[in-house]
Amino acid sequence: MNAIETPQGSLTYDELAERASRVRVSAPRVAIAMPPSLDFAIALRACMQAGVEAVPVDLREPVWRVADAGQVITEIDHGRQEKGAGFGLVVHTSGTTGVPRPIRLSLSQIQANSDAVTAVIEPGRWLCPLPLSHIGGLMVLLRSWLTRTTAVIGPADTPDVTVASLVPTQLARLIHQPPPETLRDVMLGGAPADPTLLVRARAAGWPVRPSYGLTQACSAVALADIGDTETSGRPLPGVTIDLAADGEIIVSGASVVGGTHATGDLGSWLDGRLVVHGRKVDTIVSGGENVMPQEVEAVLLSHPAVLEAAVVGRPDPEWGEAVTAFVVLGADAPDLREFVRERLAPFKVPKGIEQVEALPRNAAGKVLRRELA
Repeated sequence: MNAIETPQGSLTYDELAERASRVRVSAPRVAIAMPPSLDFAIALRACMQAGVEAVPVDLREPVWRVADAGQVITEIDHGRQEKGAGFGLVVHTSGTTGVPRPIRLSLSQIQANSDAVTAVIEPGRWLCPLPLSHIGGLMVLLRSWLTRTTAVIGPADTPDVTVASLVPTQLARLIHQPPPETLRDVMLGGAPADPTLLVRARAAGWPVRPSYGLTQACSAVALADIGDTETSGRPLPGVTIDLAADGEIIVSGASVVGGTHATGDLGSWLDGRLVVHGRKVDTIVSGGENVMPQEVEAVLLSHPAVLEAAVVGRPDPEWGEAVTAFVVLGADAPDLREFVRERLAPFKVPKGIEQVEALPRNAAGKVLRRELA
């Protein structure tokens, strides 16, 4: 069985182990500064086999992320491997509301997450079209290797895969075509998915499972059933999710750094399933009323002309914060403000709606709200 399949070639488990054993690893912490590729997979496997920490690098920000690494791999270099104390990862958060922060993950936490996810989704040929500098993409490789199944690095429309990890922007580009006949599950995460997209995906036959996860828990902590368009699903096996008095989501379990983590996200329960409302810091306080951007965005996205939408609060001398929307349109929408007004309370209606060519996003597809405010 192949351990890894990429546009550059494929390797069985024996071949991957042999190729990885020839990679020079000479520090307890090794930064991998390469694009998603066969060589990236070999370098990551080399770190696993040598028992050292791997720091996958977003190539757009390589300098500060490798500052504390003893070695930086930018290409495969044959040589000596030095054994470390045990494999781990240093992965940076998405940085949608500030500077990305490094999170240290142990092999036991990675294993716990793998066990939890594969208790719900049967692994097979698992497609990863995601950046490998973020936890969602990395866990496809590690989950596949821990279960001795196949990780596939390639574009989102790669055929003959059984499972795929996608972000909403990728799914939106794919649902105009039928899913591969082999595809059993699509684990959708990385960014909030609007209900309109999920309804369209279900109608088109895509087997989508919305998920909720975070870097501090090695990716997913909740996973929905196929066809669920309302929630992020139930907690994964071994994961406990609680809500604080203000609605903040608190996660606990063997995959969670420190055992318990206050996520900074707000949520609620719907028949035992988690509904994620957005980041606490993104809450807009306009005229003394709280407005959650995702609620306004969902209404905007239900308009047939709106392709993308993001809502932020702008400082305003009268309202404190003015609800402001940014939209990418596929057609003229002169009635857009009235469309929203008919569907939301007056204090939630954007004071301004600005048309843009594209929304600023990070490599994982999350909107960078700080660049819009």
